[in-house]
Amino acid sequence: MSALKLRNIGPKSAAWLRQVGLRSAEDLAAVGAVGAFVKVRRAGFKPSLNLLYSLEGALVGCHWQEVPEARRQQLVAEYEAAAGGLTTLRAGQQAGPVLETRMQPEADDDDSADEVAEIHFGGN
Repeated sequence: MSALKLRNIGPKSAAWLRQVGLRSAEDLAAVGAVGAFVKVRRAGFKPSLNLLYSLEGALVGCHWQEVPEARRQQLVAEYEAAAGGLTTLRAGQQAGPVLETRMQPEADDDDSADEVAEIHFGGN
């Protein structure tokens, strides 16, 4: 989308789209907003859901904030179904649980004030 200007698509978003092979309005229309968003995420970029709404707005010719809430929810649901193993994007999403195991020093250890902690991230 180098020379082409699409509504809602700024320089950073346009660069991401070019890097995933979407270089024209026709390319974007062919894969749709969700398909383009999935391509950007799979390429390792970390766009917010605003890009998804911006892509939809670019396709239908409106400002991204004018995309109706019902359509936004539908887009997110389509993204989650299409993304498969990619991390889902939900408002207020938190990381998995952090488990902490504290090891007690042995009784005959002179450094009994020192604590050793083992930290596990994720639910596994």
